[in-house]
Amino acid sequence: MKWIEAIQKSIQYIEEHLLEPMTTDQIAAHAHMSAFHFQRIFGLMTDVTVAEYIRRRRLTLAANELLQGDPKIMDLAFKYGYDTPESFTKAYRRQHGISPSETRKSGASVQSYNRLVIQVSLQGAEPMKHHIVEQEAFSIAGIKQRFSYVDGQHLQGIPNMWEEAYHSGAEDRIAALNNGVIPGLLGVCVDQGEIEDKQMEYWIATTYEGEQPEGLSTFTFPASKWVVFEVEEPMPQGIQKLWKRIVGEWFPSNAYEHAWLPELEVYRGMKHAPQIWIPIK
Repeated sequence: MKWIEAIQKSIQYIEEHLLEPMTTDQIAAHAHMSAFHFQRIFGLMTDVTVAEYIRRRRLTLAANELLQGDPKIMDLAFKYGYDTPESFTKAYRRQHGISPSETRKSGASVQSYNRLVIQVSLQGAEPMKHHIVEQEAFSIAGIKQRFSYVDGQHLQGIPNMWEEAYHSGAEDRIAALNNGVIPGLLGVCVDQGEIEDKQMEYWIATTYEGEQPEGLSTFTFPASKWVVFEVEEPMPQGIQKLWKRIVGEWFPSNAYEHAWLPELEVYRGMKHAPQIWIPIK
């Protein structure tokens, strides 16, 4: 249950500091995670980014003040972290569908977002097909691209990277290098936060042994234990649903902990279900 408790602590911190400037690094520190892993797990558990949760909660509190009194728009804007009344009004209208001044009118309706409470349902009725692998050290070769993970920006760039790799022939070239350690193409997320703030690398790669191929990059994983899940529902929704179940059901009900190595999404071809490999200890 460590992840659940960690996310709950982070929500507690956010709620206690909603009227103060705060960074994702500060919030992640209270969850005892890197900013990269914290944002990833928070998003999987809540279906919202950290920044969006903060925006929703601040604008909910601002709406409550307008419904209950007659504060100045300028004062509310500065109180809830906006540089100008105009930027506050724009964000307010995006969430509530009306302007701050219109909220004061009798019968005005707003979109209220309450404080998140993480609840885990360990039903166990729906099986999760998985097995444990003791894997020796292995290397991968492929292409990589750096993305910002702020507000989920990488989720927009990664599909474009796959499409470009397909049309350029890079996918076929990489797949031909596979040495059989893990058959197929790999999607790999590597945290780069210690090198460049709020950055990650995404790799399209395959397991490979030998000299570094021209035009490609290589990366070596240490020996580790992995839990391997098979995606049993249609893509692409199936893999996202499985990630949510892994975070919200499997880890809370098992004694294993994440080893904090990069995770793998394994694409083994049309005749085989994709897999998710997660390093554990």
